[in-house]
Amino acid sequence: MLQVRNLQITMKKDLRTLVEGLTFALNPGDKMAVIGEEGNGKSTLLKLLYDESLTEPYAQWDGQIQKDGMVFGYLSQELPAEDKGKTVYEKCAESDAFLQSSPKELAALGAQLGIPPEAFYSDQLMGKLSGGEKVKLRMALLALERPDAYLLDEPSNDLDIATLRWLEDFIQQCREPVLYISHDEALLEATANAVLHMEQLRRKTLPRHTVARMGYAQYVSERLHNFQKQEQIAKKERQEERKQQERFRQLYQKVEHQQNAISRQDPHGGRLLKKKMKAVKSLEHRYEREHEARTELPDTEEAILAGFGDNIELPWGKTVLDFSLPELTVDGRVLARDIKLNVRGPEHICIIGRNGAGKTTLLRKIAEELLARKDIKAAYMPQDYEELLDAGKTPVEFLAKTGQKDEWTKIKTYLGSMKYTPEEFEHPVSELSGGQRAKLFFAKMILDGANVLVLDEPTRNFSPLSGPVIRGLLKDFPGAILSVSHDRKYMDEVCTKVLELTEDGLV
Repeated sequence: MLQVRNLQITMKKDLRTLVEGLTFALNPGDKMAVIGEEGNGKSTLLKLLYDESLTEPYAQWDGQIQKDGMVFGYLSQELPAEDKGKTVYEKCAESDAFLQSSPKELAALGAQLGIPPEAFYSDQLMGKLSGGEKVKLRMALLALERPDAYLLDEPSNDLDIATLRWLEDFIQQCREPVLYISHDEALLEATANAVLHMEQLRRKTLPRHTVARMGYAQYVSERLHNFQKQEQIAKKERQEERKQQERFRQLYQKVEHQQNAISRQDPHGGRLLKKKMKAVKSLEHRYEREHEARTELPDTEEAILAGFGDNIELPWGKTVLDFSLPELTVDGRVLARDIKLNVRGPEHICIIGRNGAGKTTLLRKIAEELLARKDIKAAYMPQDYEELLDAGKTPVEFLAKTGQKDEWTKIKTYLGSMKYTPEEFEHPVSELSGGQRAKLFFAKMILDGANVLVLDEPTRNFSPLSGPVIRGLLKDFPGAILSVSHDRKYMDEVCTKVLELTEDGLV
C-alpha cells in the first residue's frame, strides 16, 4: 500500500507551493483520479511518487512517501525525448517482461489494444508513431510488467474511441490500484472511485487539496452543491451583518447625541450614559468576534479562458475548404485513398478514426492549405505543440509580433486573464504544463482574430473541470472549426458533423 503523509512540494524557481499537508493512501481496488487546473502539479506528484530524481531539477519536497517495496508502472505524459530515436522493437526489448512473453501472450494483448503482433518487432521509430500508437504501446509494456500499482499520466490522450473503451475496462477491472491523471470526463465518470483534487487559489499563492472517496460525477455534483449552500449561507450572514451594522450605527449615534446634549448639571445622567456607551462598545466587540467567525464565501479555482471577439465573421455560403487528396501516405505507406472534404460557412467538423489512420497527417495538410489563404484568417493548433512552440521562448515572446510596449501590455493582460502569474510570463515554454501551452494557442487564435480554427486534439490537456468552459467557447465560435478529437463530450457538444477517416476516405 502506498502511503503519503504531510507532503509538501515547492517549485525551486519561484518558490510556489504546489501542495501542502497532503495525506492519502492508495489501497487495493482504488482507482484514484488526480484532477486540477493546468500547472497545479499533478504530473509532478506522479513523478515524485514514482522516482523523486525526476523532479529534483525543478522541485523540492518534504514529508513521507511510504512505498513498502512496491513496484510501480509509470506512464509519463509525453514520450521521453531519449526514446524518440529508438525503434519500436528496441523500446520493447528494454523490457524483461516483453522478452519473456510468448508470441501467444503478445498476440492476446495486442488484440485487446489493436496492436498487430508484428508491430512489437517493427523497425519504425517511436517518434514517428501517432500519439495514440505511442500510448497503446507503452500501456502494453506496462501491462506485461505486472506492477504492484499503476501511475498513469494522461493515458487517455490521443487514444481512438475503441482503445478508450479498452482503457476504461482496464482501469475498472485492474486488481492493482491505479492513480491516474485524465482530462477525459467520460473516462473519469466511468472509472474513478476516488478523487484527489489539487487547486491553486488566490492567483496561485494558496494550495488546497481535497481527497474524496467517491466517484467523479458524485464529487463534482457534491462540490457544486456544497459551494452553492456555502454561498447562500455566507450571503445571508453578510446581509444580516449589514442590518446589524445599521442598527448598531443608529444606537451609537443616539447615545453619542445624548452624551453631547446632556447638561453638566446632571452628573448622574452623564454616568448612566457613559455606562450605556460602554455597553454599546462592548456590543461592537461582540459583533466583530461574530463577524470573524462568519462563513466564508466559496474560494474556488474556476477555469478561465478569454473569449473570442464579437467581430469574427464567416458567411454561411462561403467555401472554407474544397479539399481532395488521391492518396494519404506516411513513410511510403498508403493510409487512405480518395479523400474529399468540402466545408462551407461556420461548420464545426470533427475527424475521428483509429490510431495510426493518418488523422494528424491529414489535418496538417489541411492546415498548410488554409494558412496560405488570404480570404480567411486561419490558425493551427498541432497535437505536438513543439511543432510551433520554441521551448526557449517565454509565453509573451511566443505571442508577440512587433515587440512594442503596448503589444506586450495587451498580451500580459490576456495571459493574466487566463490565470498566468507574472512569474510565468518569464518562464520558458519548456517549463509550462501541457494545459498552459494549450492556453497559449488559444490566446494566439484570439489575438490574431482567427475565423477558421484547425485543431488537433484541442481539449486533450485541459482539466476535466475546465472541459465545459472550453467546449462552450468552441461551441459558440462563429467561425469554422476543423478538428481531430477523440473527446466524446467535445463531439457531442461542439461539432455539427463527425467524419471517420478510413482506408477508403472520409465517411
